[in-house]
Amino acid sequence: MMDDNAEDLRSPQRQLIEWQMAHADLDALIDQASLAPQNLDELLLRRLKKRRLALRDQMTQLQWMLDPKEPA
Repeated sequence: MMDDNAEDLRSPQRQLIEWQMAHADLDALIDQASLAPQNLDELLLRRLKKRRLALRDQMTQLQWMLDPKEPA
């Protein structure tokens, strides 16, 4: 039970790092897949790119929440 609570208490900074790592993994996977398009499932590639974009949006939102820019 304690492990579940510890999982819920992850810091936003740690979540951001995890998302950055997942984004980098997707980048590498997409780059690798584009080198061998004959073996590539086009639908899978679109899903990977969509997931990568969603992660980028999540990271941007979290970064803004962690360090909001005040108007000058």
